Amino acid sequence: MVGTNVNAPFSLKLHRGDGKTLIAMNWKAGQPPQDFVGFAIEYQEPGGKRFFALNNRLGFLDASGNVNPKKLSTLQSPIQKFRWVHFPRNAELVGDFIYRITPMSMDAQGKLGKGEAQQAAIQLARETYPGVANVTFTRGFVSSQAFVDRYLKHGPIDTLVAPVAAGGLNFKPTHPDAQAALAWMGFEARAAILETLDQAIADDAEVRIVAYDFNLPEILDRLVQLGPSLKIIIDDSDPHGDDDSAETAAESLLVASAGRTNVRRQHMGNLQHNKTIAVNGPNVKKVVFGSTNLSWRGFYVQANNALVVTGQKPVDLAFAAFDSYLASNNAVASFGATPSADWQDLGLAGIDAKVAFSPHSAANAKLDKIGADLKSATSSVLYSLAFLAQTGGAVTDAIADLTADSRIFVYGISDKEVGGIEVQNPDGNVTPVFATELTHNVPEPFKSEPTGGTGTRMHHKFTVIDFDKPAARVYLGSYNFSKPADRQNGENLLVIRDRRIAVSYMIEALSLFDHYSFRVAVKKANEKGKKLHLARPPAQDEKPWFEDDFAVGYKIKDRLLFS
Repeated sequence: MVGTNVNAPFSLKLHRGDGKTLIAMNWKAGQPPQDFVGFAIEYQEPGGKRFFALNNRLGFLDASGNVNPKKLSTLQSPIQKFRWVHFPRNAELVGDFIYRITPMSMDAQGKLGKGEAQQAAIQLARETYPGVANVTFTRGFVSSQAFVDRYLKHGPIDTLVAPVAAGGLNFKPTHPDAQAALAWMGFEARAAILETLDQAIADDAEVRIVAYDFNLPEILDRLVQLGPSLKIIIDDSDPHGDDDSAETAAESLLVASAGRTNVRRQHMGNLQHNKTIAVNGPNVKKVVFGSTNLSWRGFYVQANNALVVTGQKPVDLAFAAFDSYLASNNAVASFGATPSADWQDLGLAGIDAKVAFSPHSAANAKLDKIGADLKSATSSVLYSLAFLAQTGGAVTDAIADLTADSRIFVYGISDKEVGGIEVQNPDGNVTPVFATELTHNVPEPFKSEPTGGTGTRMHHKFTVIDFDKPAARVYLGSYNFSKPADRQNGENLLVIRDRRIAVSYMIEALSLFDHYSFRVAVKKANEKGKKLHLARPPAQDEKPWFEDDFAVGYKIKDRLLFS
């Protein structure tokens, strides 16, 4: 979806994400004029009659050098970037979302002026492929100004989310806005997972679940309602296997409702790390894959994804894997020899999608081949990989090599600093691998943000290869792209060769990259005692705000790739 105004001095391209839109601009000829101070972004909802301007938390300094603490319309405080990820308030609406982007200039007296605008329409739709496959994400932004503005002023984070995992099943939110806050935090993934379980209950379906972290009452309550139609495997690795863990408490409650033979504990060679839900009913046939644990942190604190697919074939594959896990009784070699441990086609109409469950054998191991596929990228690699610092192996090596290769665009984020991978080349890529929060001493005009407790906040496990090419593909699942994930743990791993799905994951990777990159910029500004603000047109000896976008290698590629 592109803008078609030939008189506008810039191009516009819209990319569909799940619950969000990537808006990308590029100047058509050379660089913008010196008085260009950014883009105003407005949008109209399907069926709407007026445009609403997006707001910007950054503004221009006033005559006294102060920052306006209020968010201002981008018509007053333009976006000084060549791309922006927008989360529409009602992204599920059917029809065209219309975006209007206007270049803004500023004269010597500080008065803003509008240039020739571009306009384009995009349909977001609630499901990625209705009735076939739906990519969903948690919000993952408790460490954000949006969360602070919406909910923190009415109560601390520990009134929304259980502060201790072991006590999660008994935790009740006391925040006055709990219902709205949890829906916002859990975003599409929460809605899709709860909907799948509610449909299973209504359909008297057979359900198979493999769970790692499991301490969420709203999940447990639904599983109890399934009675003996439920069969579940719950991880019992340390600390899940402890007598006082939420997982052990859930086991006892589910034994009472489903029966002892339907509730098993398992750890495979190391961890039973799956997070899968399979529903086989007369009318409902769905499987949930991905990284989202059935836990307070999994739904409401961490950045996670859940892929919901529909059809008898994926259900049969998930049920077969469940039975193979049961039969293996933690024997890695036994499971690795089953058909479930190798690639199997999910049979999704119009989508090339395969699944393989871990642990794999030496003959069907996947890690080295994924690393080789990453190295075959011709355009770009974007990733969000939890625990990259701890994994090692072919994927870690491939990302290090790609990051140092100026021919390939690479952006990525991990939850911890990764020794040897953080690279910034003047003509290549920048890969900040961190998940930093702002919790105190935040410079104006920002407010302190909560962390959501200790532990991982970026919990995705996905890589996107060549999203802009016909061969676009994404690897995803609970699989941490490590040797233990490949050869020891119980995991789900999918490879999907589909551009729409790859773009959805690309936008998620990009929004997280931007989210935490900005927090690093805020941290550095705070350390230097500076105020973050928009740049006015440069004086004679100054550079314009956009100069690096046309001079620094990775920023040039960023500007060109998405627009």
